[in-house]
Amino acid sequence: MIKLSLLGIPNDDNSSFMKGTSQAPALIRSELHCDAYSSWSETGIDLSVAGRLIDHGDIQFDSTCDPWDLIERNVGHAIESGDPLICLGGDHAITHPIMRAVHRRHSNLTILHIDAHPDIYHAYQDNPRSHASPFARIMEERLADRLIQAGLRTINDHHRQQFKRFGVEVIEAAAWGANLRLDITTPVYISMDIDALDPAYAPGVSHREPGGLSPRQVIDLIQSIDQPIVAADIVEYNPRCDISNLTAIVAAKLLKEIGGMMVKLARK
Repeated sequence: MIKLSLLGIPNDDNSSFMKGTSQAPALIRSELHCDAYSSWSETGIDLSVAGRLIDHGDIQFDSTCDPWDLIERNVGHAIESGDPLICLGGDHAITHPIMRAVHRRHSNLTILHIDAHPDIYHAYQDNPRSHASPFARIMEERLADRLIQAGLRTINDHHRQQFKRFGVEVIEAAAWGANLRLDITTPVYISMDIDALDPAYAPGVSHREPGGLSPRQVIDLIQSIDQPIVAADIVEYNPRCDISNLTAIVAAKLLKEIGGMMVKLARK
């Protein structure tokens, strides 16, 4: 049986506007396991089957260790088995140390980054580890062959300079077509920022950007991928801003659909 690994990374040290995303992993898990919802993905995978989901718990952060080293080490341990891994953030800054560990196991990768924001500032507010900067660090360190950013709707001139510098492929929210398909030839890492969704679907984020995607659009894109999805993160859910756990429910749904595709593609 193909297994899935799950790891919580409750770190929001590098959030620029509002803390709170560190509270997200437990709430996403709660909705994932809630009896109110089906445990089956749309692709026919039951995540509740005994032994299917291996939960490594949450990383415990303290002042004695660099958080980046701790994240990289724990992610490395979680992927030792070769099972696909889904990480629950936390803010988007955590994607950088996650990718350091994932790249050691998968040297050829395409990142599909779904987000309202490019998160590619050289150093936002003079912080090179900012949650607005992880993809600058990732591309500087050549941790991916391709970076595809989809759903963007906050692009400025600095972002455009960074796109050119790193050869980023951009699909703005305004250009998202009904039949969007990606031509990918390597294994895939999905970085799912919940604020890619329109706030009407996911109000529980620190940086609400109207004009966003629907869950259906995101799920359809994920289900169109035809290369192995080896790892993913779901980040930037902020429970402090949520309404009736709506965003936690959406995050759990996306977790099921990403996990379902991980299993489906691993069977090919």
